[in-house]
Amino acid sequence: MTSEAIGPTPAATLRQRESEVHALEDITLDRRTPVDSPLLAEKAVVADAAEIHRLIQYWFEATGDVLPRTEGEIYETIRDFVVIRDPNGNRLLAAGALHVEWRDLAEIKSLVVDPGTQGKGLGRIVVDACLGEAVEMGLKTVFALTTTPAFFERLGFRISGVSAFPRKVWNECFRCPKYNACDEIAVTIDLRDRLNT
Repeated sequence: MTSEAIGPTPAATLRQRESEVHALEDITLDRRTPVDSPLLAEKAVVADAAEIHRLIQYWFEATGDVLPRTEGEIYETIRDFVVIRDPNGNRLLAAGALHVEWRDLAEIKSLVVDPGTQGKGLGRIVVDACLGEAVEMGLKTVFALTTTPAFFERLGFRISGVSAFPRKVWNECFRCPKYNACDEIAVTIDLRDRLNT
């Protein structure tokens, strides 16, 4: 029997839960956070992992719109993430990951925006940075699984069936806690026209 079949040890589960319990306490809900200067997405660094984890945990616990990720998963995939920092560099305002699934396919994952800066275009900046990176890598298609498809449709994505991404289903979806009652919708964007410019 593999460790995946058994699951995490009780001690590991307790340590993970203790870090998650404090995630909401670490995020301040200041709706007055100004975002006046133009902000750019940049590649995440290892020091960003804890704050990315806190943002993901906030949205998972507040709305369930983002799947939970352990802090260990964030460290393992930190190279996939782009972030937007506040102008003072004190905290992250947004983050998201571009995860390569196959030779011509990637997924945008864990797209999160600080609750105090929602509605200011930061999610779009992160998605645009991910799409730019996908084009640089020569990827033809990017998809996302989301509970807010209208956001992605405004950015040029189309609604698609998750069955169009069998590698995703067999590699990750079957392990997801939402697998039997998934509320996420697949959206996709074709980048081939951007590759030829």
